[in-house]
Amino acid sequence: MLQTEICGIKMQTPILTASGTFGFGEEFEDFVNLQSLGGVMVKCITLKPRAGNKGVRITETPAGMLNCIGLENPGVETFLEKILPRIKDKFNVIVNISGGSVEDYGELAKLLDVEGVAAIELNISCPNVKDGGIIFGTNPKAAAEVTATAKKNTTKPVIVKLSPNVTDITEIARAVEDAGADCISLINTLMGMEINIHTWKPTLGNITGGLSGGAVKPVAVRMVYQVAQVVKVPIIGMGGIRTAEDAVEFFLAGASAVAVGTANFANPNVTNEIIDGLEKYLKSKNLNSIKEIIGKVK
Repeated sequence: MLQTEICGIKMQTPILTASGTFGFGEEFEDFVNLQSLGGVMVKCITLKPRAGNKGVRITETPAGMLNCIGLENPGVETFLEKILPRIKDKFNVIVNISGGSVEDYGELAKLLDVEGVAAIELNISCPNVKDGGIIFGTNPKAAAEVTATAKKNTTKPVIVKLSPNVTDITEIARAVEDAGADCISLINTLMGMEINIHTWKPTLGNITGGLSGGAVKPVAVRMVYQVAQVVKVPIIGMGGIRTAEDAVEFFLAGASAVAVGTANFANPNVTNEIIDGLEKYLKSKNLNSIKEIIGKVK
């Protein structure tokens, strides 16, 4: 009923976990049946280890959270030598990668073109250091260049994660599809800010951060719907999914799979609950497959 296949990756269910919200998967073994997941988009990996941002890095909002972790991670070498061997046989490992230049993405794609990695996900919502702070994800030409470079350096499916902080999400989506993206995931976090009214200073050490959680779901559903109208590659929808009903909205909007993010912090078992809820929903509609509702919004 829920089995599916995306970019040649066979998935037990179309429910994945979003990068940065589920560690490297193994941290959740005591709470979640990892075998039931379509895959785990693991914590973002960069060429060199990163300590992340200083100061406060997470703050709750009325319907979600703001974060400015700063891509803290052990680096690709440690990931390949110590972490991947532990997790590669437990679930589909989708590695989220980030770089400061186009060349960084190419090198990471090449290094991660190994057994045990099911796909790579390009985090293009980060500053392009060489080009004076351009955000890859908000520039169609830059997004396409990163995508094409990654594709040239790997035999793995390339998923491109889109930033919602743009005027026209479909322009970026078309650009990365034309550049060879095998799949598109969206949305990444919205840019937000919180100010402490007692100190008159920003709460977060980085001043601004990424807004995620329930508050962003309507924006995410809208953008998934818009992108589904203009691309042919599969879409992984994410942004504020907390229940099976939330997930159904994304499927109806055109997503072939969904990723659960911030909700994992509040309820470590939420993905399994969503899977159970989806099965009940399909049965209640007398449907045999999740594929029967993809893009069926009227």
